[in-house]
Amino acid sequence: MHLPFLLLSIGLAMPAMAAPPYWTLVWADEFDGPASAPPDPTKWVFETGAGGWGNQELETYTDSRDNSRLDGHGNLVIETRQPAPGQYTSARLKTQGRYAVEYGKIETRTKLPAGQGIWPAFWMLGFDIPQVGWPQCGEIDIMENIGREPSMVHGTVHGPGYSGANGIGQSYSLPDNARFADNFHIFAVEWSDSGIQFLVDGQLYHSVTPASLPQGTAWAFSHPFFLLLNVAVGGSWPGNPDATTVFPQQMLVDYVRVYQHRTRLKKMQGG
Repeated sequence: MHLPFLLLSIGLAMPAMAAPPYWTLVWADEFDGPASAPPDPTKWVFETGAGGWGNQELETYTDSRDNSRLDGHGNLVIETRQPAPGQYTSARLKTQGRYAVEYGKIETRTKLPAGQGIWPAFWMLGFDIPQVGWPQCGEIDIMENIGREPSMVHGTVHGPGYSGANGIGQSYSLPDNARFADNFHIFAVEWSDSGIQFLVDGQLYHSVTPASLPQGTAWAFSHPFFLLLNVAVGGSWPGNPDATTVFPQQMLVDYVRVYQHRTRLKKMQGG
């Protein structure tokens, strides 16, 4: 048993893997700071409120430290609570208006929550959503998990003509029925003008290219996107919590990092 597997198996932090030399780190949040501090307001803004969010979700998103905070150990905590029967609170953070990226490697190291009806996600939306709406803006779901599938995550793209239940996606399952809630894992996309690749712990499991799209539809991924982190509760896809669901639930985010390929970075810098 080599050391990284040993560390992972006993739940300790695994040393960060060095990025290949062709990737240059251009933006990151390592979530370092004192316990109970809010997420960095220069990088993240809150989306708040209820209303189902287009998916018949049950949670109300807040900007309270009850639902989002640093833990003092280098993690962001997004905590889902049940303050009363049938009532749920959580947090939804985004970089809209703070940061957007076009192409690159976008990744997070995260430990997921668990339970029926719990729906964590790390994803991206086109920066032009205020002007063109969804799904014309494009959506890249780097990682989604629904609680009834504790060993599985999904990577999906949505755009005009291939959205919602018709999004273009694949799933990735951990071996031996291991649960994503038991350890940290790295979720990433590598995105270029020729396509989007989805990875878990460095393993490629899904690729989307313009040729993957339904005939007559348009590629919606050639402009900047902003990042989102959230934990939803209930909805048409995961279903609602039941008697087996335990609250509170926490998503722990060790980092979010964005890299640019050195050749693109050189072009952007006029080289």
